[in-house]
Amino acid sequence: MGSSEAPLLLPHTAGKEDAEVEVRAERCCWWRCGASEGRWAEATAEASRLASLAAPMIAVALLQLMMQLISTVMVGHLGEVPLAGAAIANSLTNVSGFSVLMGLACGLETICGQAYGAEQYHKLALFTYRSIIVLLIVSVPVAIIWVFIPDILPLIGQDPQIASEAGRYALWLIPGLLAFSVAQCLSKFLQTQSLIFPLVLSSLTTLTLFIPLCWFMIYKIGMGNAGAALAVSICDWVEVTVLVVYIMFSPSCEKTRAAPTWEAFRGISHFMRLAVPSALMICLEWWSYELLVLLSGILPNPALETSVLSICISTVVLVYNLPYGLGTAASVRVSNELGAGNPDGARLVVVVALSVIICLAVLVSVSLLLLRHFIGIAFSNEAEVVNYVTRMVPLLSISVLIDNLQGVLSGISRGCGWQHLGAYVNLGAFYLVGIPVALVLGFALHLGGAGFWIGMIAGGATQVTLLSVITAMTNWGKMVDKARDRVFEESLPTQAD
Repeated sequence: MGSSEAPLLLPHTAGKEDAEVEVRAERCCWWRCGASEGRWAEATAEASRLASLAAPMIAVALLQLMMQLISTVMVGHLGEVPLAGAAIANSLTNVSGFSVLMGLACGLETICGQAYGAEQYHKLALFTYRSIIVLLIVSVPVAIIWVFIPDILPLIGQDPQIASEAGRYALWLIPGLLAFSVAQCLSKFLQTQSLIFPLVLSSLTTLTLFIPLCWFMIYKIGMGNAGAALAVSICDWVEVTVLVVYIMFSPSCEKTRAAPTWEAFRGISHFMRLAVPSALMICLEWWSYELLVLLSGILPNPALETSVLSICISTVVLVYNLPYGLGTAASVRVSNELGAGNPDGARLVVVVALSVIICLAVLVSVSLLLLRHFIGIAFSNEAEVVNYVTRMVPLLSISVLIDNLQGVLSGISRGCGWQHLGAYVNLGAFYLVGIPVALVLGFALHLGGAGFWIGMIAGGATQVTLLSVITAMTNWGKMVDKARDRVFEESLPTQAD
């Protein structure tokens, strides 16, 4: 299939076209011939490429997680009400804003990754400007919603004092909302070119500044939990500054950087066809977990159930950094190979990425089981909470296996441009299977938080099964054609012009 496909790049000479076909055929011949040495060499090389992308992305995710953890610890020393307000505000702002913006930006993983593989370097900046415009526009209604959080929370039964604290926290996150939107787009711009170092640099710089700034805002200025939010907003702008400086002056971005033009406004609808399904794909899953935490508050002994579910989700989020990094790497590699007109290369990425994550998932899952008596102790001193968490760890281990596969399969779907299929899969998996099963087990069968988690395992298993079937049935030759159509959808001047 690979050698018979026409190359994606617009041919300038017959000789170049023949050379590209020859290189591609040589690169993929192992797949057809079945030579074990060739298979192993190609798989090893691909595993190395994936690791070089995944490792820095995992570091970026962990650095960002450290920021959230540190702010929670600092706010926690202010008392229960400021901590509760910050926790509720974080949950609401994630659901109503950050998850949506992150999801929209993921549309760039497809279009920029495929354009880079097709060597249409000049289009990466154009697509990125379009995404920035879209995210900035979406940020406006999001900010308006955040302004009214202290008025909304009492309407749903929240304590007025906690609602006031949550409102102050959310209000001071608004100055960083625009910066967060720009940072997401710039990160995808660099990520799809395999330029991960600036992302690590910006995250490390931001964390280094955030720690003293957060402490100063909370304790020295006396802003309380709002000081932590303001520190986050300031650091979002610092992150944008670091990324912009790198893009403007680094030789690595010489081919892809370009000044903004009015052309960015013309093809917004093309970007939205990828961005909206991307946002739905991410948000539908994210919101399902937030919904269960909310529902845990009406279970018998809600304080215990909510605490345990929060600990379980925190543990899974920490472990999820591993498949997130590998899934992001798979997204970059698949999109680049499809853009380069190499279906067999994309297929190889899928095989290697799934093989690696299965091995890692088993290792992490077994490690959790061995550490089951210590996980609860890391989060709580109360014996009841620790014992409950210990009983939940076997379920967490199963969840980790599923989440690891899901993380990589979702990355593959973004690289291919299957976001619309992913959105349908997540809608069915979590809202037709996962949440109904969780509600039946949690309330009707009185299994509490364990029943909720079994429901999410059922939803995750459904999600992984459907994504696996879609991946296995993929015609990679057609994916190459779709990538070509997507990249060359608009009549834009080439660099040679």
